[in-house]
Amino acid sequence: MPEQAPATRAPHRALHAIRRSAHRLDAATPASRDRAADALRAFAILGVVLGHWLVTALVAEDGALHTASPLQHLPRLAPVSWLFQTLAVFFLVGGQMATRGLAAARTRGDTYARWLRARLTRMLRPATALLALWTVTATALLLTGTPLATVHTLLKLALSPLWFLLVFAALTAATPLVARLNPLWPLAVVLHVDLLRFGLHLGPSWLGWINLAAGWLVPYTLGAAWTRGELRSRRSALTLLAGGTAATAVLVGCAGYPASMVGVPGSAVSNLNPPTLAAVTFGLAQCGLALLLRDRLRRTMARPLAWAAVALVNLSAMTVFLWHQTALAATTTVALTAGRLPGLHTTPDGPGWVAARLLWLPVFGLVLAVCRTAFRSFEQGRHRPGSGTGAGRSRVVRVHRGAEPGTGRVVRRVV
Repeated sequence: MPEQAPATRAPHRALHAIRRSAHRLDAATPASRDRAADALRAFAILGVVLGHWLVTALVAEDGALHTASPLQHLPRLAPVSWLFQTLAVFFLVGGQMATRGLAAARTRGDTYARWLRARLTRMLRPATALLALWTVTATALLLTGTPLATVHTLLKLALSPLWFLLVFAALTAATPLVARLNPLWPLAVVLHVDLLRFGLHLGPSWLGWINLAAGWLVPYTLGAAWTRGELRSRRSALTLLAGGTAATAVLVGCAGYPASMVGVPGSAVSNLNPPTLAAVTFGLAQCGLALLLRDRLRRTMARPLAWAAVALVNLSAMTVFLWHQTALAATTTVALTAGRLPGLHTTPDGPGWVAARLLWLPVFGLVLAVCRTAFRSFEQGRHRPGSGTGAGRSRVVRVHRGAEPGTGRVVRRVV
């Protein structure tokens, strides 16, 4: 048979190398690692990223950029927010991993302070790079005469992920206190806050912001219950799914809560800013579905290629989350030099905008990949021999070739 041409052999060699690396990664992953939790976290991050890219528009009007949403003009798209508003799943997995990590740290003899320092460093270090870049960018934009409204819009969009980071950091610090907290307690707080706000119209204007902590504490404490083994049965997962779905349907259909599970500009009430009871019950349904999928995900993650893809996302999960809005803002701003482009700078008021926006998603993904390459070192840090992986931090493994043929050296990367 004739030899394959070099151009034909190259893709085969690349595919073989990918498969070989995936198998090494799979073999090096500890058997005790819960791959389903990693898969859920990866899906939650990607869901948030795609959701923001689909429902956030920067419209060029009156010489400036302004934030808009297709949900303003196309309310029938509300189910999109049901698919991609996955923060509850992220908090569920965060609570599970934090409580497992803290227990493991204590078993090793590490202190709470060391465990917390390792986790907060992992979360907060990427934020310093984001803040530094946007400080320089905003200054440059103002000095070059960019309208203040545009600078404000870009800053608000790019820095919006930081609210999540602060809440998550606070819950992480409180892990020893909330590790055995029954999720019904923070759920009761959310219920009473919303009753005062929307039922009795009482209380100060800041009352709803209590739900910023209480609302996300519900899935976080569910994650702790997962660690304790209290959510192993399908019945518990089905109860969360069915109960959360029914409660959300009643709240939206009968109590006047918005159908969209993300904020809509111009709307009187946002389900997410701060979280409402409807957002929390919706999160309960999501957590129930996630728990139902655990066994199936574990079987899927037993496949080396699937596990390698999930591990890749988890290695840069915080970087991807923090920079995805910057990717959207950068693409929109740079492309404005070519004029008002459909799906990017135009008003999101019809199916044509939706179709055009879908075509822009690969471009956003490419810009985000550049951001990940440039800033992932802030998240992963430098591995120092003998330093371990930090107290209680989640880990994914990356395998490198050893000095001798046929050997491998395992290096654990912190996630």
